[in-house]
Amino acid sequence: MRPLDLLLSVPLSVPLSVRLALRELRGGLAGFRVFLLCLALGVAAIAAVGLVRAGIERGLADQGSALLGGDAEMKFTYRRAGPEELAWMAAHTARVSEMIDFRSLAVAGEERALTQIKAVDDLYPLVGTVGLSSVTLAEALAMQNGTPGAVMEQVLADRLGLKPGSTFRLGTQGFHLGAVLVREPDTATAGFALGPRTIVRTGDLAKSGLLAQGTLCDSHYRLLVPGADLEALKTDAQAAFGDKGMGWTDSRNAAPGVARFVDRMGAFLILVGLAGLAVGGVGVASAVRAYLDEKTKVIATLRVLGAEGGLIFASYLIQIGILAVFGIVTGLALAAIGILAAGPLIAAALPFPVEFGVPLRPLAEAALYGALSALLFTLWPLSRAERLRAAALYRGGIGGWPRPGRMVLILAVAAALVGAAVWLSGTWTLALSTLGGVAAALAVLGIVALGLQRLARRLARAPMLRGRLALRAAVAALGAPRGETVAAVLSLGLGLSVLATIGQIDANFRTAILRELPTRAPSFFVLDIQDDQMAPFQAMLAANPAVTKVEAAPMLRGLIIKINGRPAREVVGDHWVVMGDRGITFSEAPPAGTKITEGAWWPAGYAGPPQISFAADEAREMGLKLGDTMVLNILGRDIEAAITSFRKVDFSGAGMGFVTTINPGAVAGAPHSSIATVYAAPEAEAAILKGLSDAFPNITAIPVKEAIGRAADALAAIGTATRWAAAAVLVTGLAVLIGAAAAGTRAREYEAAVLRVLGAGRGRILASFALRAAMTGVLAGLVALGVGATAAWAVCRFVMEVPYQFAPVSALVIVAAGMLATLAAGLAYAIRPLSARPAGVLRSAE
Repeated sequence: MRPLDLLLSVPLSVPLSVRLALRELRGGLAGFRVFLLCLALGVAAIAAVGLVRAGIERGLADQGSALLGGDAEMKFTYRRAGPEELAWMAAHTARVSEMIDFRSLAVAGEERALTQIKAVDDLYPLVGTVGLSSVTLAEALAMQNGTPGAVMEQVLADRLGLKPGSTFRLGTQGFHLGAVLVREPDTATAGFALGPRTIVRTGDLAKSGLLAQGTLCDSHYRLLVPGADLEALKTDAQAAFGDKGMGWTDSRNAAPGVARFVDRMGAFLILVGLAGLAVGGVGVASAVRAYLDEKTKVIATLRVLGAEGGLIFASYLIQIGILAVFGIVTGLALAAIGILAAGPLIAAALPFPVEFGVPLRPLAEAALYGALSALLFTLWPLSRAERLRAAALYRGGIGGWPRPGRMVLILAVAAALVGAAVWLSGTWTLALSTLGGVAAALAVLGIVALGLQRLARRLARAPMLRGRLALRAAVAALGAPRGETVAAVLSLGLGLSVLATIGQIDANFRTAILRELPTRAPSFFVLDIQDDQMAPFQAMLAANPAVTKVEAAPMLRGLIIKINGRPAREVVGDHWVVMGDRGITFSEAPPAGTKITEGAWWPAGYAGPPQISFAADEAREMGLKLGDTMVLNILGRDIEAAITSFRKVDFSGAGMGFVTTINPGAVAGAPHSSIATVYAAPEAEAAILKGLSDAFPNITAIPVKEAIGRAADALAAIGTATRWAAAAVLVTGLAVLIGAAAAGTRAREYEAAVLRVLGAGRGRILASFALRAAMTGVLAGLVALGVGATAAWAVCRFVMEVPYQFAPVSALVIVAAGMLATLAAGLAYAIRPLSARPAGVLRSAE
């Protein structure tokens, strides 16, 4: 029997590796506080995102009818339902409620504001209630002194200076404000609105001129069908009207846009959480390495007593596995408690129902991510320690490359982590690009950190540092092979890289909105111009010297339902052009400035089979070529046309641009209106808007800057979420940084003792520590800035399609944050080394 077996003579039913691990754990968790903190933070962040997403999904599923305003909805674009469609609804449903959604200008005295109008009938809402500041919806919309009522959001009432009882105008019809709108039951299904909401009765718009033929509007028919087979109803409706532009939604997936956004945003935040786990993994690896450094003599003794490398590897892996389970459970508990506590606040801030709980799936996913990350970053230092001989261990060495079998295991765990992220996120391209970016950032940071160490070792011996004790000591410490430089640069650098990326993207996005677009974009989009209004409309603007350019075009709206005889989505997937109805124009000749890239425009007076001129960039993305056919559904009528030309369409200037242009003969007689873009001096915009709304009450002039600002406000929530996620990554990085500083306390004690024996005062030693920390932080910040700028350039160039410009303010903040974080951590752990007596430290050094 080997001496080791005699030493551990405990029940043989327990494996020797387990007995060794349990005995080692009796020493406490002193070396694993950073390990546990990093793992718990990373798991908590991922679990919290998963729990929020699950709560939203459950709320959307359980309250689908309330969100939709009925059990099902039939939607028609640019028109109301016809007799055949209304007859089908009456035959298949218990109750039907009609709602028409469109945009217009609300006018009160000299004030004008864009509003999203919801015209409803007496049955609205079929399900749910409308929240108002006072009275009921029926009372608020009732006639007073011959004037119909309306309700609007507080922000719109404030802008127009209205209070309940005040009057305003929509088109040519006057209304009184019956109440302030607090909450809509079906707001989650409404989509993005360019203006605040106003609700009126459909019948009260008869004299307004707003619902003229060709008005850009959507009609929604909410159906109440208790106990009906929704799938069978959907199939029947689509068979009867699917080729006439009818869209179907039911309570099983009442808010697909919200669900899709939540899925994608949740996937992105989980991937950012994985970046946090990667940062935590650096802390895990550092903690394991530091722990093994302290156990070198124990490992050496076990080797002398006959323990093989596999036994030592298994023993310490079991120890770390037990601690990892504790860290993962702690992270899951933190997430669950935090979400349950903050649930009411989160639910109040969201415009759709949320039902928070503690479902098992998001917790299991977070636990899986945590376990794989902990295992991945633990295997490397353990595998290196496994191969060393006892003599090398007694000399204090933990190094070398893992043996091939362990390398295969490490790669397998890494592949499992990537596979889990790809599978569970549901967006493999986003998962792979994010994880690839994290891996590339870690590789760059690691190379830079190792390069810094090598450079520092050379500089420490350079003649120019002679006589500069503090600086020379700081540089030498940076180059120490077992110092904290690598861990600090990796952990802090990755967290700062995420923040730098978001900061650069945010700065460029705001620049594009606030500076670049307004200089090129029109002042107004003008909608719903009737044919008999076009001549006086253009004459009025031509007479105004402040107007520099007017572009106008007739517009229909239609759906691309087939390409080359097959369903469009089957051919091109979820390309944005086929995801909904789009503006379609027609023209006898190419508009001024049109650049034909391929093919030819139809001749003047063409009366043959329908032809299409399609946007060249979108055609390339969709894989279209000349001669391909499309079926367009316009006002319920299918028109099959061949693509005969491609043309360049520039959407970047926010001006007029149509993906699809059709020859006029193909849509002859179709009711339509025209749209226009008006370019004018900024100081004259208010007067132009007033003049247009007074002269043509039915038209809708949308101020472009206002619309862009509302879109920016909508995107601000996304930016906030990503910044919070990035902050969580940075917090984990700071925890690793503090852990690295704490682990280096003993080395700094020895360093301080030597320097004091050589005559250095406390101030000079403290300056050395501060310089070391500041240089590490600045380096981490600079590398993070480079990584962030590169990632931001890629996002701006290929995703947002806006010019990228380096944002210096954001850059300075990142570099300063890196320097201050390392400086604070380094100085916090400098007090003990400075207060230790040199004699005691040197006598205890081995």
